[in-house]
Amino acid sequence: MDNAMADKKISLTTQILMAMLLGAIFGILLNVFAANSGWIQNFIVDGALGVVGAVFIAALKMMVVPLVFVSLVCGVTNMGDISALGRIGGKALGIYIITTAIAISIALLLASVVSPGAGFAITDVTVDFAARQAPPLSQVLIDLVPSNPVAALARGEMLQIIVFALLLGVAITASGDRGRYVLDIFTGLNSVIMQMVWIVVRIAPAGVFCLIARTFSTEGVEAFI
Repeated sequence: MDNAMADKKISLTTQILMAMLLGAIFGILLNVFAANSGWIQNFIVDGALGVVGAVFIAALKMMVVPLVFVSLVCGVTNMGDISALGRIGGKALGIYIITTAIAISIALLLASVVSPGAGFAITDVTVDFAARQAPPLSQVLIDLVPSNPVAALARGEMLQIIVFALLLGVAITASGDRGRYVLDIFTGLNSVIMQMVWIVVRIAPAGVFCLIARTFSTEGVEAFI
């Protein structure tokens, strides 16, 4: 009986896809039949749909920093051998460089084939824009190390967070038995954060439905284009 009920459960991926489809249909209906209805726009589109969608996006952003930080600390400490970190870090850096080069090559190829902006002549628009000068490599390397880890966590500076998490994980591993107490805390935190992520993921269909519905309610079928 339990196996039959488990088989009938809809997977989370299917739920999200269904939410996208239903959200698009609902949003188009609102755009066609209720575009000029003030109370529907205020209470449903900007109210319920807007609030639930914004809360879902905020919940996703909320989980990024603690998930990355705690997971990296636990990952480094669970390696046991600090020397293995250098080899893994080198491989990760190599993969990052290769994938970045592939992404840039694909972008340049598509830009040369599609020629975005061709045929458009924008002459009447004046925009005051000053291009930022790229910092020197030395400053980039200096900025990798956070002078204030708490501020880096609060601002979501991912590179600084990663560096601090790696250093903290190495320090916990090098501390031996005394670092075991700190590791137990991070292991518990990792379990709690993963449970929080699962809770947020479970409400993903509702969040996706509201985001898609609000987009189509304001843009209509043009959102497909």
